Amino acid sequence: MRDQAKITSKGQITVPRRVRHALGVKPGDSLVFEQDGAEVRVRPVKKKSAFAKYRGIGNPGMASGRGAVLRKIDELRGREARPK
Repeated sequence: MRDQAKITSKGQITVPRRVRHALGVKPGDSLVFEQDGAEVRVRPVKKKSAFAKYRGIGNPGMASGRGAVLRKIDELRGREARPK
């Protein structure tokens, strides 16, 4: 893919539609520019973990966090629960 964009006097550009679609970005998303020698790469800034949508699906009814996991392990092993 090869597209062009003009830089305005304020240093702004309009990202071409094909590039926006290729990057999967929408209005309000951010891009990061990374220099590697003489080349500059453009990539979208990830707002959250790709796995965030799966958080909590494997442990219904159990609180999240390290402490909750350790208390559940103690419970399963028949030990006295750790304090919160």
